[in-house]
Amino acid sequence: MLTRSEEDHIKAIHGLQQVGTSAFTKDIAERLHTKASSVTDMLKKLAEKGLVKHAPYYGATLTPKGRRQALMLVRKHRLWETFLVQRLGFGWDEVHEVAEQLEHVGSEKLVERLDEYLGRPAFDPHGDPIPDAQGRFPERLTLPLVDCAVGERIRLVAVKDPSDSLLHLLNEKGIGIGLEAEVRARQDFDGSVELRTKQGPVHVVSGRVAEHLLMERR
Repeated sequence: MLTRSEEDHIKAIHGLQQVGTSAFTKDIAERLHTKASSVTDMLKKLAEKGLVKHAPYYGATLTPKGRRQALMLVRKHRLWETFLVQRLGFGWDEVHEVAEQLEHVGSEKLVERLDEYLGRPAFDPHGDPIPDAQGRFPERLTLPLVDCAVGERIRLVAVKDPSDSLLHLLNEKGIGIGLEAEVRARQDFDGSVELRTKQGPVHVVSGRVAEHLLMERR
């Protein structure tokens, strides 16, 4: 059994490794809102448990054992988010903090029952893939809205940065997972994109937002 703090550090390292080869102490500390000295102490503990490899100036990487632990945390987090939205009526912008607490429940039987109860979903409410019990992710071909051509028919399948502020903005615009639209125009000046749905409404999103919306071509 790992402590919540140990699990948080493992998950943070995994998240940082998704955008780089290793996770540096400063970046882990910023992600967890803690001191770099505390992270250094924790990395030593995790290394002793065979979960992390850490070398000064080269950052930390997860061992295969550590990666399995991280993937199970990701699996639980995304299953709980799905449960909160689909069964308890939470908004997709309300579930992250609650799921952060629930992901530390250690019962494997509970997680398996939850997965079965939800119909073994492949993606969570933000469109993030849910790893299965063996840590395998479902595959899907997506591209950022910013890279979609004018005239293309597309469907929103994921939000790359599901921060509360971005999700609130999308809610205000009436944009959510599953939205189908045509790219009607793109402005060279600011990269904003105009979308028209089948029902007729037009949505205009900034270039910055368009970078975080992952689409499937229809």
